[in-house]
Amino acid sequence: MVSAALERTQHSVRYDGSYYSIPYPDGDVPSNIGVCTDVVIRSYRALDLDLQRLVHEDIAKHFSEYPSQRIWGLSRPDPNIDHRRVPILQTFFHRHGITLPVTQNAADYQAGDLVTWMLPGNLPHIGIVSDQLDQDRGTPLIVHNIGAGPVVENILFHYQITGHYRYWPEP
Repeated sequence: MVSAALERTQHSVRYDGSYYSIPYPDGDVPSNIGVCTDVVIRSYRALDLDLQRLVHEDIAKHFSEYPSQRIWGLSRPDPNIDHRRVPILQTFFHRHGITLPVTQNAADYQAGDLVTWMLPGNLPHIGIVSDQLDQDRGTPLIVHNIGAGPVVENILFHYQITGHYRYWPEP
């Protein structure tokens, strides 16, 4: 997972969260655009896991468990966008992965873990814990896209952490 995430940093991607009609399954927005969730989606896809399909199948069966109606006023799943929304991924990883404690201890975050934050302006964000550490503090670096394309940097404790997950299923 970490190798797949780090490989994403080699791609030039313009930050764009626009709605796109995409194929299903294995659909993706154009490769030169993306947001934080697309780093996660594309990293799992490199491991032969299609989060678009997995999320859609689960939300179709358990729609009321997801925040789609509460946050966006939706009445049904949408395979074009659901998997690209941080609150949807949080629910999916909570339901199908391991939900771990949110702490301020760097040692609690393992390479490949997923972390979600709430950015200023009430903007949800997600990233992948890498196997690289900040040289000064030993904090794991995060692979994410916060606006300038996929990067690996020390942001773990820079924003309010809202979720910590481990999702390493068999393909």
